[in-house]
Amino acid sequence: MENKKITIKDVAKRSGVSIATVSQILNGNAQKFSPKTVEKVLAAKEEFNYEPDYFARRMIMKKSKTIGVLVPDITNPFFSTLVRGIEGVLYRENFVTMLCNADLDMEKETNYLAELSRRGVDGYIIASSAISNQAINQTLRKKNLPFIVLDQKKAEGFSDAVLTDDFAGGKIAGEHLYELGHRKVAVVLPEDATENIQNRLKGFNEIFSNPILIHSELSKEGGRQAVESIIASEVTAIFAINDEIAFGIYLGLAEASKTIPDDYSVIGYDNVDMCEYMTPQLTTVAQPIYELGQTTAELLLERIHQPKKDWEEKKLSVQIKKRFSTAHLK
Repeated sequence: MENKKITIKDVAKRSGVSIATVSQILNGNAQKFSPKTVEKVLAAKEEFNYEPDYFARRMIMKKSKTIGVLVPDITNPFFSTLVRGIEGVLYRENFVTMLCNADLDMEKETNYLAELSRRGVDGYIIASSAISNQAINQTLRKKNLPFIVLDQKKAEGFSDAVLTDDFAGGKIAGEHLYELGHRKVAVVLPEDATENIQNRLKGFNEIFSNPILIHSELSKEGGRQAVESIIASEVTAIFAINDEIAFGIYLGLAEASKTIPDDYSVIGYDNVDMCEYMTPQLTTVAQPIYELGQTTAELLLERIHQPKKDWEEKKLSVQIKKRFSTAHLK
């Protein structure tokens, strides 16, 4: 054939069957037809190098086999590990992951949500807290689109959710520093903290009722900038509300000629890969990040296949990883 676009009609004509038969065979329903018919259709497809038109196929099947995943900051290794867990499950089930990185920008997140809806993705994984429940209601619930929120945003009873036990994690961090003899401690966290981070602080407050709160961005630079306030205080230990902040604290303390753990004990939260590559290796509260991604994807696929089932909320446990950035107070 010349340069004209090959259509399903051409494949049907060459194989001597109906367009409907070709469509069924190429869309995974070959078992309904004789091996000879299937062989003829596949041979014609191969000969013409025919690829089904994605949008036409979507209109017929009412499925795009894509899932929109919205994260606030892909540069944070927590989210890259999370997405790997999500993508592994979706790939196994022949779904494509459409990743949207919102750069902690609320307007961008809301726009992405609307854009994914226009593109007809089959489901949404929202790993970002900045999207308001109002935006979710207007864009997703109103249209009965399957979605799931995780980690940073509580479901509030109107969607499936996968969370980790942030309260327990904060309490574990506090217990560890208390057992090491620390009594004056700082917590470095954002001023307008998301619910999961507030829960870490609440857990920590079970052990230390009045820690010094130092506000910073959830980033390495945020941790670095917090060091000035840390040094100006009398604290001996620091709870960084995530590992990214802890890494920044490492650099800031080194620049101020302070050492970990001799001058300050530091504990992080998440247990991203870099924790083991720091000097000293970072003590942290470990979230099952990859498993969190897997569980989220599995729960969303269940929702797509069973739209009417009851809402489900899963909570995964956390544990402390004791390394070398925390030590007994001398």
